[in-house]
Amino acid sequence: MSDVKTITEIFDYLPHRYPFLLIDRVTAINPGERIEGYKNVTANEELFNGHFPGRPILPGVLILEAMAQLSGVLAFETKGTRPADGTNYLFGGVEKARFRRQVIPGDRLDIVSKIAADRKIMMKFECEAYVNGEMACSAMLTVVEQSS
Repeated sequence: MSDVKTITEIFDYLPHRYPFLLIDRVTAINPGERIEGYKNVTANEELFNGHFPGRPILPGVLILEAMAQLSGVLAFETKGTRPADGTNYLFGGVEKARFRRQVIPGDRLDIVSKIAADRKIMMKFECEAYVNGEMACSAMLTVVEQSS
């Protein structure tokens, strides 16, 4: 596995931008198999003003979204397409989501996504997210290809 991608390179794969781009770096990728990356969770993120004041926690739904975004990069790499080609991958579903620890400001959320199924316009991924080697979340995610 190789092919580190910085935040500016991730822009080529995902249409998301601040404040909704939830992947800071791709650290390893093996197209057709798996991808690894992370999100730095920082105290200055706007969402922490309301979730929860005085005891900020990254919402589980945003952990799932970060997993889906990283999986989308793997889908693009696997299929050999990019948004510039008129293709996008949308979050299509979540199964078996389990949250095992809170994610708070200062944490680095390390994410691993592995292809579980690859169909013509749909892909399923087994995803896990960790903080300091401790599992924070696991889920099976589906992304669906959308062409313009």
